[in-house]
Amino acid sequence: MTDLEEIGALVDRRAETYIALADEVWRAAELNWREISSARAVAGRLAQEGFALQQPACGMETAFIAQWKNGTGGPVIAFLCEYDALPGLSQQPGLDEPQPLCAGAPGHGCGHNLLGAGSAAAAAAFKDWCTAHDVAATVRCYGCPAEEDGGGKVFFAKAGAFDDVDAVLAWHPGDVNYVLGQGCLAVTGVTYRFTGKAAHAASAPYAGRSALDACELMNVGCNYLREHIIPTARLHYAYRDTGGTAPNVVPAHACLHYYIRAPKVTQMMEIKSRVDDVARGAALMTGTRLEIRAIDGFSDYVPNRTLSQVLADTLRQAGAPAWDAEDRALAARFAATMTPEERAGNLATSLESACAPMEIYEGGLLDGTTAAYVHRPELAEPGSTDVGDVSYCAPTAQLYAACQVLGTAGHSWQVTAQSASSIGRKGMLKAAQVLAGTAARLAGSPRLLAQAREEHRRACPNGYCSPMPADARPEPAAEQ
Repeated sequence: MTDLEEIGALVDRRAETYIALADEVWRAAELNWREISSARAVAGRLAQEGFALQQPACGMETAFIAQWKNGTGGPVIAFLCEYDALPGLSQQPGLDEPQPLCAGAPGHGCGHNLLGAGSAAAAAAFKDWCTAHDVAATVRCYGCPAEEDGGGKVFFAKAGAFDDVDAVLAWHPGDVNYVLGQGCLAVTGVTYRFTGKAAHAASAPYAGRSALDACELMNVGCNYLREHIIPTARLHYAYRDTGGTAPNVVPAHACLHYYIRAPKVTQMMEIKSRVDDVARGAALMTGTRLEIRAIDGFSDYVPNRTLSQVLADTLRQAGAPAWDAEDRALAARFAATMTPEERAGNLATSLESACAPMEIYEGGLLDGTTAAYVHRPELAEPGSTDVGDVSYCAPTAQLYAACQVLGTAGHSWQVTAQSASSIGRKGMLKAAQVLAGTAARLAGSPRLLAQAREEHRRACPNGYCSPMPADARPEPAAEQ
C-alpha cells in the first residue's frame, strides 16, 4: 500500500465523522465573526483527535489554532479551516429548486462547511500517518473566521502566526479539480460617508447641501476613472445609506461602500488613492463633508510553485471523486436549474483559473478529471481571498476540488444545496486525502521544503505588509 492509499484509508475510516461535522456546520450557517457553534464544532473534533487547542486565537473570538507534534526538528505543516456562511442563502439540503430552510437566513453558498471539515479531516489523517511512520512533524490547523467579509487570516498574519510554518496547504470547493497556479485580486473595502445639510427640497433647496448628490457624483467620477486604471482592476459599490426616503427633503447624510481590487496590493493602494480623490472632488462640488474609512484589506495570492506542483501530482495520483449513478442523476437535476449559457459562462471562469481547455468538460455534469498544474502567477483569478495574506507569510498552495455540478455559480443557492449533498461530501473527502497525502510527501522531503522556502523568499522579497487598516477589529460591522 502506498502512502497515498494508506492516507485514503485513514480518511475513509473517518468519513462518517467528518461528513457529520460538515453537516453540523452547514446547519449552523453562521455569518462572519459570529461562527460560535461552527468554530466550537471543528475545534472540538480536532481536540478529540488529540490536537492541543488555542481558542480563541489572535484576538478573534471564533478563531482557533489546533496543534499536534511528533518528535523534534520536523517541519511545521499547516491546514486552513473556514466555516463562515453567506447572508440570504439558506436552502434545503440537496434540493434542486430554490427553497430556503428559513427565508432570508444565511447559508453555505461558498461551501465553507465542507472546507473546514475537509481540512480538519486532512490534518487528522496526516497526524495518524506521522504516528504510524514515526515521522517528526508539527501538524497545525488554523480555524479561520470571516473569510467572506472581515479576513480572519489577515489577523493571524499580522500577529505572526504563520511565521514558523514551512508549508500551508489550503483548498476550496468548486466545480473543477485543479491546483491554483494564478494569483488573485487584492481587495480593500472602503466607506465614503458624506454629510451635508437638510432643507425643504421645494421651498428652500438652496439652503441644503445634498449628501446623496455627493454619492452620485462620486459614482459618476469613478465610472469615468475605470477607463484610466488597469483593465484587471475592479471597482464596485453599494449604498449603505441613501439619506432617507422623503423626496421633499434634501438628504443630509449618505454613504457608499466600495470594493477596490487589483492583481497586486501596490496597484490596489494606488487606485484607492485615486478613488479617494474622486470622493473629495464630489464633496467639494456639493459643499459636503467627507469621511473616508478603510474597513478591511486582503493581499493578492502568491502561489508557491514547488508546493503547488507536489499538490497537483498528488491530486493526479488520487484521481477525481468516484461519482456513481445517483450522483450523476442529482447533478442532472441541478444542471437543469441553470441555462446552458449560464453554465458555460460559469465553467469558463473556473477553467480560466485552472488554465484548462473547455472541450474536456463541455457537456459534462461532474468533473471526473484532474487538471495539469500551470504556473502563471502573473495572472489573477477574478476573486479575492485572505489566503493571499497567508501566502506572503509562508509557502502556500491551494487545491480546488469538485464539490458541485460543472458550471455552478459561486455564492448561489445551488452551492448551498450541493454542500449538504453526496456530491459535496465526496469532493470534501477527496480533498482531505489529497491534502494529507501532499503533507506526507513534504514531511519526508527536506529538499522540497527548502526549495519551497527559497522560492517564497524570491517571490516575496519585501516580506508581508498587511493592507488591513491598523484600526480594524475582528468584529461584525455596525449596521449603517
